[in-house]
Amino acid sequence: MIHKKICMVGACGVGKTSLVRRFVETIFDSRYQTTIGVKIDKKSIQANGQDVTLVIWDLAGEDDLAQVRASHLRGASGYLLVADGSRKSTLAAALDLERRIRGVLGPIPFILLVNKSDLTDEWEADEALAGIVRLGWPNLRTSAKTGNGVEAAFQQLACRMLGNPGD
Repeated sequence: MIHKKICMVGACGVGKTSLVRRFVETIFDSRYQTTIGVKIDKKSIQANGQDVTLVIWDLAGEDDLAQVRASHLRGASGYLLVADGSRKSTLAAALDLERRIRGVLGPIPFILLVNKSDLTDEWEADEALAGIVRLGWPNLRTSAKTGNGVEAAFQQLACRMLGNPGD
C-alpha cells in the first residue's frame, strides 16, 4: 500500500477541518472547531488503480501566513489549498500561502478548493477566482456541508500525486 502525506492549508475559518471530517467520516458538524497545531487523519482510497492511504495533516489556519510551520509541511506529497467562497479575502491569502509553500516544498501537486459553495447568497469569490484560474491552478468548488466536490478533491489530488492529473 502506498502512503501519501497531504496537508490541508488555508486561512482561519475556511472549512479545512470540516472538509476532512466530511471526507474521512462522511459527517458535517456546523459547530466551529478551531484546530490547534495539527490534526492527523487517514483514509484509504483507490487512485489510478492503486490502493493509497492518504495521511491528512489538517494544519491550523493562519491569518499571519508567515507562521505556517515548515516542519508541518515537510514530507508532503501534495496539498489542498482551501479558501472560503463567501470571503474573497481568503483567496488573496491563498495566493500568498501557495507562494510560501512552493518556497518550502518546491512544485508539488495541489488543488485550490473554494469551499462553502452552498452559501450562494453570500458568494463573493467569482471575480477573484477568475484571476486564479488564469494562473492555471487546478481548482474545485466544494461544500463540506453538502459534500459537493469533497470526494472529487481528494481523489484528484491522489491522482496528481501518483503522476496522473485525474478527472
